[in-house]
Amino acid sequence: MASSVSSAALVFSVKRCDPEFVRPAKPTPREVKQLSDIDDQEGLRFQVPVIMFYPSNPIMKGKDPVKVIREALGKALVYYYPFEGRLIEGENRKLMVDCTGEGVLFIDVGPRSQLLNTS
Repeated sequence: MASSVSSAALVFSVKRCDPEFVRPAKPTPREVKQLSDIDDQEGLRFQVPVIMFYPSNPIMKGKDPVKVIREALGKALVYYYPFEGRLIEGENRKLMVDCTGEGVLFIDVGPRSQLLNTS
């Protein structure tokens, strides 16, 4: 027995701010780190685009969520500084992370209208 599943596309308008870099909140080591052989596999050399939705939280009332996320990211990058590095290719196509301290790309995007939970 075949079943028919229909799904309506979610369509909404968004406001996109200019991209910016979030740097580590404190100075980090300037070094080059080789990726492990597990992380350096040819089949893993691609990016996965991600969109995250966060529900409203009463504890955050009066706080700018973008500012909170931006500041938390800067603090986290102090301890996880290779995440803000730049991939470079070394000898024999070996990938390395150049820990530059330049930061990670951050783009504030939000809905132009309220998104409602219909479940």
